[in-house]
Amino acid sequence: MDDGIVDELFPTTIAFGSFDMGKIRKYTAAMAVIVVGLATPFLVTAQTPQRSSPKYASRLSDIMGAVQFRHLKLWAAGQKQNWELAAYELDQVTAGLAEAITLYTEIPVTSFSAVEAPLKSIGGAISTKNRPEFMKSFKELTAACNSCHQSIGRGFIFITVPTTSPFGNQLFSPR
Repeated sequence: MDDGIVDELFPTTIAFGSFDMGKIRKYTAAMAVIVVGLATPFLVTAQTPQRSSPKYASRLSDIMGAVQFRHLKLWAAGQKQNWELAAYELDQVTAGLAEAITLYTEIPVTSFSAVEAPLKSIGGAISTKNRPEFMKSFKELTAACNSCHQSIGRGFIFITVPTTSPFGNQLFSPR
């Protein structure tokens, strides 16, 4: 680039004097080299593969305990006709079941397919804000949960439709 153009674009005079643009460029280039040089060991270390550790997977009982917790909150939200909260809790139940299916492939998918129809029915009842349909579908979901437990030899885990909410610290009525 022509020095005349550089001088026009980057004037070398400041209110307190002048400076040498060539020296500034050399200084900037030197600083860039130093910064890259100092950072390189950290970048290489960050890219060095570590010993592979086994991937953590939640225990099935932990996942299903969370699903049971959400099942109860879904019921409480439906009881109080808080459809926004019920939709959220339904998503949480569905996500928990999907996680269990993904992580525990030894559980027959047909066992989980029993809950598909009740989950869809609950979703429909929530979208139409139909409490009687919600309660009917919720009972069907609960029965499907027990059917699944029975089919995998865990019939001793028997879920019921809640009768009260233990959540004294959460408001389930719509706001």
